[in-house]
Parts: sequence; structure tokens; C-alpha cells
Amino acid sequence: KKHESIMGVTYELAVGMKRGHKVTKLEKRPRPSQMRKCNKKVKFVRDVIREVCGLAPYEKRIMELLKVSKDKRALKLAKKRLGGHSRGKRKREEIQAIIVAQRK
Repeated sequence: KKHESIMGVTYELAVGMKRGHKVTKLEKRPRPSQMRKCNKKVKFVRDVIREVCGLAPYEKRIMELLKVSKDKRALKLAKKRLGGHSRGKRKREEIQAIIVAQRK
């Protein structure tokens, strides 16, 4: 097959940078994990559950570490329990916010 381009006629070649059969790419659907958003109802339910159940034991331990200003150790514990650096940082920030709210 021939394809018109700026430089003239090009052919579908078996070798080179633009090798192989030319196809149009399909648009990918977003995965459920990418579509997940926290709406008002979900936030309200999570707040109620947190209020009723309280903190998990590892969260209490992180809170104690933060109270004695061992931020790095708290992050290390959160990373170990949650399985990732960014998740650990988010949890540490969340618990620091809880500590600030308790002081008020």
C-alpha cells in the first residue's frame, strides 16, 4: 500500500522506524481505579465510621511517634503497614491533622 506524506510516497516497510502495518489506535477506557472519586456521601460515611470505630492500633502508634516528634520513624511505620511511600506520607499527614484537631 502507498501512503501520501510530506516527503512523497511512502510504503509499508518491514524494517525501519515506522515499520509494520499502519493502524489507528483505539481510545482506552479509564480503569475503575482512575474513575474513583470521593463524593459528599462517601466522605460523610467514612467520617462517621472513623468517629465510631476510632483509630487502628498502628495509627495510634503513629500518633504517639508524631507527638514525640519522630516524623521519620512514623513515616517508616506507615510505609511498612500500608505498602508504599506516598500512602505512608498521606497517612502521616492525616494523623497530624487529627492531632491538630484534638488540640483545638
